[in-house]
Amino acid sequence: MNITLSDKEQFILSHIGQAADQLGLDAYAIGGFVRDKILGRPCIDFDIVCLGNGMELAKKAAEQFEEKPNVHLYENFGTAQFNVQGYDIEFVGARKESYRKDSRKPIVENGSLEDDQRRRDFTINALSLSINNKDFGVVHDPFNGIADIENKVIKTPLAPTKTYIDDPLRMMRAIRFATQLEFTIEQASLDAIKENAERINIISQERITDELNKIILSSKPSIGFILLKETGLLPYFFPQMLDLLGTEIIDGHGHKDNFYHTLQVLDNIAPNTNDLWLRWATVLHDIAKPATKKYEAGHGWTFHGHEWLGGKMVPKIFKQLKLPMNDKMKFVQKMVRLHLRPISLTKDEITDSALRRLLFDAGEDIDSLMTLCNADITSKNERKVVRFRKNFELVKKRLIEVEESDKIRNWQPPITGEVIIKTFDLKPSKIVGDLKLAVREAILDGDIPNDYDAAFEFLLEKGKALNLKRKA
Repeated sequence: MNITLSDKEQFILSHIGQAADQLGLDAYAIGGFVRDKILGRPCIDFDIVCLGNGMELAKKAAEQFEEKPNVHLYENFGTAQFNVQGYDIEFVGARKESYRKDSRKPIVENGSLEDDQRRRDFTINALSLSINNKDFGVVHDPFNGIADIENKVIKTPLAPTKTYIDDPLRMMRAIRFATQLEFTIEQASLDAIKENAERINIISQERITDELNKIILSSKPSIGFILLKETGLLPYFFPQMLDLLGTEIIDGHGHKDNFYHTLQVLDNIAPNTNDLWLRWATVLHDIAKPATKKYEAGHGWTFHGHEWLGGKMVPKIFKQLKLPMNDKMKFVQKMVRLHLRPISLTKDEITDSALRRLLFDAGEDIDSLMTLCNADITSKNERKVVRFRKNFELVKKRLIEVEESDKIRNWQPPITGEVIIKTFDLKPSKIVGDLKLAVREAILDGDIPNDYDAAFEFLLEKGKALNLKRKA
């Protein structure tokens, strides 16, 4: 099979090949770059393997380029890396690996090209491309990876059980590749993941979450979550998600399966945002429904307060999954807490007051919230979906109108605590907070205009009612 390289790829690889020739080493581009070239996917990473010392090849290769890239050597691992013309290039000597049962860290020895290909996780990642002058561009495919790409299947070069026992992270990677590429995992491989799911416990949460984030960022994340459920991996690191699974029927009343509903919403939002944290908010928007589920006779199933309890659950889940405990977490928490608000406005007469409050509470994140809520409109009843979407578009239009007239987004009330303290000669206290809140609520309710003079007059009236005297 011939692989068509871009001019820049040809330039970089031929220069590295020249260095290999000067050292008398056979060298190859291997793994993801070759796979992605066959698939027609963009790739700016090269993994270079040579039959010899990878660090020596990296140093020699760097000399071939006019810009002389800075070479980073990692002697403990026998690897090296540099960046040239926007490509990240890693070098290593061909090796073979063996594993202990209690660790995913291999015992490494020098090996042949086929040894190196054999240690790869999947056949589609075991392809190599010669870069020496004598056979530049020749593809080496000892495990039929090209056929597996054509057949859209994930297979392991070795027996699946050995592959996953040796390095259990490969179970997550199999599901991640199946999700990203929309490939099928070979049945024997799928069975081996189910049999060895518990082995995921020896993998650090950070590595697991890195793969999970890549699944969430794929074009159809539901594929990955369904595979995580079916293989039994999900409960080992994200049991709260699995708690959403299932339905219950009482007196003929049932509720939707919130696991599959969440996946539908996640797939719905995927074409509209690549923001990982908005996608995480989507994953977690109904996470508290199992804890708030209640059957009310004559009415049916309710999940009252699931948005608030869900917001409280977000920090715990982020900590559990080793996700960042910073403004990213707070954004997700905010989205979870507010996700019902725009939808609820479609069910009632839309008041300017309700729109102002939504704009005030969402602030700069209002567009993200509306993207989430639009994705959350799901039903098996198509007419119901059409009606909700029509009402939702009306809410969006009215939000724009209110924002243009009132400028509430990221708004701060014109009367500050300092103004109140100076006006009535007060010390910081609860009454200062109460007065500030009263002014804010009056503006949001539309009782007074959103300007300083009107707000100050309102403050004086409130102070008078509380027997507060204005400072002379």
